[in-house]
Amino acid sequence: MNSQSNQRGQWASNIGFILAAAGSAVGLGNIWKFPYLAGANGGGAFVVLYLLMIVVIGFVIMLGEMAIGRKTQLSAVGAYKKLNEKWAFAGIIGVIVGFCILSFYSVIGGWVLNYIGKYVTGGIVGSEAGAYFGSFISSTTAPIVWHFIFMAMCCIIVLKGVSGGIEKASKVMMPALFILLIGVVIRSVTLDGAMEGIKFFLKPDFSKVTISTVMAAMGQAFFSLSLGMGAIITYGSYLGKEENLEKNALIIPAIDTGVAMLAGLAVLPAVFAFGFEPTAGPSLMFITLPSVFDAMPFGQFFGILFFVLILFAALTSAISLLEVVVSFVIDIFKIERKKATIGLATIIFLVGIPCSLANGPMSDFLIMGYNFFDFMSFLAENVLMPLAALSMCIFIGYVWGVDNAIEEITSGGRYKFVFKKFFILMIRYVAPVLIFFIWLNAIGVLPAIAKVFGIQL
Repeated sequence: MNSQSNQRGQWASNIGFILAAAGSAVGLGNIWKFPYLAGANGGGAFVVLYLLMIVVIGFVIMLGEMAIGRKTQLSAVGAYKKLNEKWAFAGIIGVIVGFCILSFYSVIGGWVLNYIGKYVTGGIVGSEAGAYFGSFISSTTAPIVWHFIFMAMCCIIVLKGVSGGIEKASKVMMPALFILLIGVVIRSVTLDGAMEGIKFFLKPDFSKVTISTVMAAMGQAFFSLSLGMGAIITYGSYLGKEENLEKNALIIPAIDTGVAMLAGLAVLPAVFAFGFEPTAGPSLMFITLPSVFDAMPFGQFFGILFFVLILFAALTSAISLLEVVVSFVIDIFKIERKKATIGLATIIFLVGIPCSLANGPMSDFLIMGYNFFDFMSFLAENVLMPLAALSMCIFIGYVWGVDNAIEEITSGGRYKFVFKKFFILMIRYVAPVLIFFIWLNAIGVLPAIAKVFGIQL
């Protein structure tokens, strides 16, 4: 494995790519964030808007990123640079996003590992769930140890390469995630009182829709699919020319959306059944659900199942983020995979330490009013991810050109491009505008403008 191509690797099968790319998309955003956003934004109406945005934004951006990656057979920075040297910055943004997100994502992954251990050894008393979570994340040593273990798991998988590590792990974890999730769904929807949660989640009430609901649905659709972080470009660069990109760009968002819908059915019926608030927000996973499991028959068992599936979701996303950075170093600096992976995993782990301490000893250390954990999240998800995706739309629509993108998508005419006109319309006009508004909303500009003009969001 001395050649550069071997260092980069290639997918052994298309199903391996689909599961890995879907694994990159399926993460905490689906199983943790989606249910609480649906709960906070009126349930069914939010779900309908989310599904619409997956079609409008998700399919188009994912297809564009795949095309850039496969065309160049390079990671995000090298891909843009090969097609137009002046646009290397768009790839650099994606690499920075991957680095920043993994630094705090790994900390959350450590929390999940801790909760698995806690449930294996007895579970969490419902009345103590809030106090336990607050005490754990604010402590100094334990969260960092778990953060290290999670980062080491990611490192081991990525060390084994594309087909030997990422693909094999995804082929195990993604089907296991579905099986575990379905098991939790069956238990949740059969609880007494669960029907109210099902109705809330699936029955749209458009009278509750506001501009904020629309923006939340747009943002969740965007972030849920791992767009704008170089992951899909990098994974796409390991694809052969015989693969049908359009089909893949339909299947992956469909899997991602399926997991999000199942997660909603796993969480919200149980929350309603036991009288908790569906608007609990980020605390839903670590405080509300442990209280639900404590009140549920066989709650310890289902607590283990739930947090194991959360672990699989977190790992499949985290390895894609690490691969983005590793692939960049391999392509640009010609460093072998082993050195690149271990070195970068170590650096990301070290950056993750202040992210962890931000919830405790370093909580008073603020950047722009954010603690270090929240600042890394704001920088990556609110500022840089939308910019990377917006740059890609402009690049394909007006720099590289839609004709060149279509040539790659169809593999030089091998495949018919069913949604060609839709793709052109979206990538050149609709998606850039929507992403621009997502960005304005995410960084707080849109709410500020609305306040000046007296508009109620």
